[in-house]
Amino acid sequence: MDEKQRTIHGKPVTDEQIQAWADEAEAGYDLPAVRKRRRGRPAVGDGPGKPVTVRLDEQTLTALRERAKHEGLANESEAIRAAVRAWAHVA
Repeated sequence: MDEKQRTIHGKPVTDEQIQAWADEAEAGYDLPAVRKRRRGRPAVGDGPGKPVTVRLDEQTLTALRERAKHEGLANESEAIRAAVRAWAHVA
């Protein structure tokens, strides 16, 4: 193994994996399909989102988490967005 082990997200990358990636690249990519792939966070509306910081007390956070879980929302951010949209009458 090399002096410095190669990793992705903390997991070792083998020479075999590197060779497989090289073979894939040499075979060519479907560029239109590659361009369609998005990077980063998923969109949260019609345009790019802007982070907004709020402070909530523990009682409010607990209620938020419980309601989010009850309604099948994935996380606090989704719950807060849903609450703000309902309050602001945004679909």
